[in-house]
Amino acid sequence: MLITRECDYAVRVLRAMAEEKRVSVNEICEKELITAPFAYKILKKLQKSGMVRGYRGVHGGYSLNCDLDQITLYDVYTTIDPGMFIIDCLEPGYDCARNSADGQNCSVHCELAEIQEELCRMLKRKSLKKLING
Repeated sequence: MLITRECDYAVRVLRAMAEEKRVSVNEICEKELITAPFAYKILKKLQKSGMVRGYRGVHGGYSLNCDLDQITLYDVYTTIDPGMFIIDCLEPGYDCARNSADGQNCSVHCELAEIQEELCRMLKRKSLKKLING
């Protein structure tokens, strides 16, 4: 689970929206130093997930669709990068010769799976409100 630049920027986009009723993409880009094309790409994913709402027209823009207490880091990361695994062998369907169907499990795979689970638990416990407000 590498925290990608896109995931980092998604948190920043949501942070830019935290205090405003409705913000334009330009305002988000200015506040968070993100390029407009990248911001639009992220906002599209956040809108599809239901975290943000988009408004068209002259007075358009974006707003949060729910309180930051209700959004966890896990929610953001799985919205932006649904395949968030710390190593490829943890992905469903990954064919690894060391982790076979005959019951022989790779010890590295097992240990990394535990780490993956703990990371997910930690991300689920951290709301964006806690992250942003400290």
